[in-house]
Amino acid sequence: MNPTLEIFSQGEEIVTGQTVDTNAAWLSQQAVQMGFTVTRHTAVGDNLDDLTALLREIAERADCCICTGGLGPTSDDLTAEAVAQAFGLALAFDAVAFAQIKRFFDRRNRPMPESNRKQALLPAGSERIDNEWGTAPGFSLRHGRCWFAFIPGVPSEMRHLFLEKIRPALANRFAFQPRRLVTIRTVGIGESDIQQRMAAVTIPDLVQLGFRAGMDDVQTKLLFPYGYPETAMAALVSKVAEQIGDAVFGIDGLSEAEGDLVSVIDRLMAGKPATLAVIETASQGLLAAKCIGMPWLLGACFERSLNTLGQRFAVPVQHDDLMATAKALAIAVQKSGAADLALVQLYAGDDGIFHDKDQPIVLYNGLLTPDGFHQSTQTVAGPIKRKQNQAALLALDLLRRYLQHKEI
Repeated sequence: MNPTLEIFSQGEEIVTGQTVDTNAAWLSQQAVQMGFTVTRHTAVGDNLDDLTALLREIAERADCCICTGGLGPTSDDLTAEAVAQAFGLALAFDAVAFAQIKRFFDRRNRPMPESNRKQALLPAGSERIDNEWGTAPGFSLRHGRCWFAFIPGVPSEMRHLFLEKIRPALANRFAFQPRRLVTIRTVGIGESDIQQRMAAVTIPDLVQLGFRAGMDDVQTKLLFPYGYPETAMAALVSKVAEQIGDAVFGIDGLSEAEGDLVSVIDRLMAGKPATLAVIETASQGLLAAKCIGMPWLLGACFERSLNTLGQRFAVPVQHDDLMATAKALAIAVQKSGAADLALVQLYAGDDGIFHDKDQPIVLYNGLLTPDGFHQSTQTVAGPIKRKQNQAALLALDLLRRYLQHKEI
């Protein structure tokens, strides 16, 4: 049986909803990959008695606990004090921690406030976790059945300390039988459609099936137990992906992670190799923003008005045949620049329809390539930001399908 782990987040800003606890989600992913069974996420505000009570409970029921937050210099940072009170320990001044905190300010030519001295008070008997990225050292200790690690709540510091300090310590302390998570990533299809397409596939009882709908993709997750045969795993994943169809753009977990849609496109464009120029309307610059920094994106143009777009590229706009207009624009774009591919996204309707969450818009995506013009038409609805995001994704998905030689 795999060891159990709890994640404990401290801070009033978390329990009041002012801050979204992304730390807990990230830590859970890391812990599950290592082989832990994550049993609880708990958030507690800045209340010493509540913190103390929870620490005592966790010490008796979990094998491990990762705690984030509450290590700062202000009066509402109570983690070290709560640990000392919960486990009957004194707070001891750590001269090395103090020197590290002071050095942090010296390197920035700033005086160290007296309040930061508090961060060098650690529970007696705990092991200091050096923090090169901030002023708050972490610490670890064992109490009851549980090994605790306390680290800052600032996400960049938390991730750095976990990867560099906590994870190696966990690997030495615990024996794991890690499960294997395989994620099939899709775009342009919903969870219910995916489940319907998978109806013909029998998922073994030992394999846990789940779905996650995000902003940029829908993920079908298959969690395999430790020791599941590789050939059987690959066969099941292949069968599920085949049933879902061409909406699958990548699979993470079998070998190297393929990543999100843009990451997949990036590898395909580099392998071709090819360059791209873009015209976008409904996505309003988001398509180009999703591809920021990609060397193959040579240029992007956003216009809200089709008539203005037509004037800019000297192309007559056919409002009754937007796909023909998209093709004409793509030809003009390709002639005006050096890109190998031209991707054009247009939509039918006015600004009123675009802003109305109850009114769908029709997207016309065209891709001009050396071997011809490829096109797709989709209808998207919902709030304006959803329409914008879906417009960007569906245009990119047309490019992805061309590069993967999928049906368009």
